[in-house]
Amino acid sequence: MPNGELPKKWQQSAKVVKAVQIAFDMDSKLQYSIRRSALDEGISPSEKIRDLLELPTHKKPKRPRLTVSLSADDYIQLGLRYNIAAENQLDIKKCVIEELTKFATYSEYFEEE
Repeated sequence: MPNGELPKKWQQSAKVVKAVQIAFDMDSKLQYSIRRSALDEGISPSEKIRDLLELPTHKKPKRPRLTVSLSADDYIQLGLRYNIAAENQLDIKKCVIEELTKFATYSEYFEEE
């Protein structure tokens, strides 16, 4: 590493670290329109914004996933709901996935391929 350069395998990560996330305060109807457009295209809202601004986007979609933050109290509540010890977070997660899958499968938005 001459002159304090980063190893080659770290150089790409350094570019990511330099990126700055910005948030846009917009009317909820405008936000919904952008989010819905992104959803219909199967991309994230941030990718849709990049597309609208004619910035480079990721050609290959990233791993699609849903997220939720759960506190210790949430695990207690879910443990009671599923009759599982709150400490058994993996089994709770499995039950949550099962419940979400059941909801989504019977949702008006679910389309079988």
